[in-house]
Order: sequence, then C-alpha cells, then structure tokens
Amino acid sequence: MIRNLNIILIFTSVLMLSGVYALKFSIENTASERTALISQISAQEGELSLLKADWAVLNQPGHIDPIVRRHEMMLAIGPVKQEQFGSFAALRMRPAKPDNAGLDALFLSLDAGIDPIDAILELEGIE
Repeated sequence: MIRNLNIILIFTSVLMLSGVYALKFSIENTASERTALISQISAQEGELSLLKADWAVLNQPGHIDPIVRRHEMMLAIGPVKQEQFGSFAALRMRPAKPDNAGLDALFLSLDAGIDPIDAILELEGIE
C-alpha cells in the first residue's frame, strides 16, 4: 500500500515539476514579448516626435510664404479682405415687438378643441 502511494506521489511530483517549468518558460516568453513591444513603442514615439518637428518647420510662415508667392498668380489667391466677412450693418435687425397673433390664434384653436395638425393632415389626405 505504501509502495503504491510512493509511486503515485513520485508521478504527481514529476507532473507538477514539468508544469512549473512549462509555466516558467511561458512567463519568460511573455516577458520577452512585452520587452519587444515596449521597444517598438519607444521607437514609434521617437519617429512621431521627429515627424512633429518636421511639421512644425514646414508650417512656419517663412517656409510657406515663398511657395505661396510662386503660385499666387496661377491660383488667383490673395490676402483676405475685411469685406469678405461682411459687416454688422448687413445683419437683419430683430423686430422691436414680436408678432404674437399667430401664437394667440393657435392657442385659441387648441382651447376650442380644434387641432390644426389634424386639419393639415386631412387636407393632405393622410387621415
């Protein structure tokens, strides 16, 4: 009986030992993948900062102005004028007193039990 128990315990310990080693190698593999991803992210962040620096240089007015001057005649472009935006005088003024007659008529018809939407639907032939 003890001999059978010893054999079972030896097999169990061998299986557990192999499981521990498999887990160790799995964790090492995951750690190496993580390290590779961190280095890839770091490299991409470096490239991104380089691209942002290039973009900042290319967007400077001193860099863009000669290009604009070269193509100004062909594209028929020019500086923006204030007249292009309009003026306050061109805006319509709000009426001094709003016209309440329409709303009053609507509320009176609703109080009388007449729904104007139903009348419109009947004229359209929907209801």
